Amino acid sequence: MHRKSCPEEYPITLVVNGYEVAVFQLTNQDLEDWAYGYLFSEGLIQHREDIQSLQIEPDFGAIRVVLSNGIDTEKMLSKKKHYTAGCGRGVTFFSMTDVKTFNKVQSNQTYKLSHLLKMRAEFAKNSPLYLETGGMHGACMVNEAGEMTIREDIGRHNAVDKVIGHAVRQGLNPKSLVLLTTGRVSYEMLSKAAKFGFSIIGSRTAATKQAVQLAKFLNIELVGYLRGKMAIVYTSKGKVIDDVTEQTGTQPNLRVLP
Repeated sequence: MHRKSCPEEYPITLVVNGYEVAVFQLTNQDLEDWAYGYLFSEGLIQHREDIQSLQIEPDFGAIRVVLSNGIDTEKMLSKKKHYTAGCGRGVTFFSMTDVKTFNKVQSNQTYKLSHLLKMRAEFAKNSPLYLETGGMHGACMVNEAGEMTIREDIGRHNAVDKVIGHAVRQGLNPKSLVLLTTGRVSYEMLSKAAKFGFSIIGSRTAATKQAVQLAKFLNIELVGYLRGKMAIVYTSKGKVIDDVTEQTGTQPNLRVLP
């Protein structure tokens, strides 16, 4: 029997403009993407140019960032912290009420269910840390051409921050991108995706009631249990087309909740 290695996590302190944000449990990979993604998700930056310098200090377990956008860092970081649910402890400064003020997603992009299922399967095959340890979360960003960007981490929200950070650094347009994740979609996970502007979010597992409510309000298509030849669409935005039933004649492949 092949014995997998254990997943690793490291305490890493994020320091912005000299202020300590928090200590995060992270997988020591793609940390620059994570920092960009987290800072974008929390509203501390809007563009890659808002970061003047970013220094990763592995010996001290720290990431030090200097911003160039003139934001009042002390005021922003004095807001009430909300600790994220699940593995890889994280923190967000956005409450559910705050998230409701985000811009609604305007994209009318549609995707076939067969395409999403295919991408989810490819995502699973191309997640090396999970395949090695069996204990990692992953996030995957898919463009219209089917090209995937995959990031992994001990925490599901950290993995999402990493793909968002990659997108911010590359200046990508979110309207044609799909976000896939291995983890449960909770309100703070939905808030990250909404802040960037993903119009479709797919997970291999469930979404919370709060995440579904926010997705409906922000015009995001939220799909759960994306696996095999089935899925549950929580939001009824018409952005996922069930072509699998048409091809196989078997039902139900796509379950749409009211």
